[in-house]
Amino acid sequence: MDINYDDTSISTVPCTRFLGLTVNCSLTWTNHIDLLTKKLSSTCFLIRNIKPYLPLSTLKMIYHSLFHSVMSYDIMFWGNSPYSPVIFKMQKRVIRILMGIGYRESCRGLLKDLKILPFASQYILSLLLFVVLNRGYFAPNSDYHNFNTRQRNDLHLPHVSLTMYQRRVFYFGIKVFNALPSPIKDISSNPKKFKVTLKHYLLTHSFYNLDEFFSEQNA
Repeated sequence: MDINYDDTSISTVPCTRFLGLTVNCSLTWTNHIDLLTKKLSSTCFLIRNIKPYLPLSTLKMIYHSLFHSVMSYDIMFWGNSPYSPVIFKMQKRVIRILMGIGYRESCRGLLKDLKILPFASQYILSLLLFVVLNRGYFAPNSDYHNFNTRQRNDLHLPHVSLTMYQRRVFYFGIKVFNALPSPIKDISSNPKKFKVTLKHYLLTHSFYNLDEFFSEQNA
């Protein structure tokens, strides 16, 4: 396909950087995750080398500055990619370095003690804040029917069949929002209170993956 703008030909490239994200032509996020892995690996190396000289409180600050903030950047767009679990493995790796434990030991309790969200929980938080702060793009079920059902005030989930679309922010954000406990959904009109309450809920449960999140709601 030849694309021209203002008498200038725009060349086709397999991937490009856009607002801090590396987007490829198939929207699989593999390029972005590859670059992110290299950056986070360097942070793991740094923390491993400075750990003997600094207290845990300082190391935790460095973790949040150099690892968690980088991991969380625009995570709502790429966090549901099939390739994203490699980033969670890196997060567990850096937590084990911080706490000085072996690679076979579980990090779930440590993440709770440190009040750090696991990758999947951070994805849920970022995704739902995006939904709540952009409610104008989402419609409740009551706009589509007048039946007085329990889901009447849930967000309307469009019928789509493409798996790629189902993983994207708009569709999956609705699905995750609708799966929240009612007391949290009921305060979504107050973004500040919603964020505090949701983060506490996610820290308490420390979801390792999205299946755990949906299973908790169906229990």
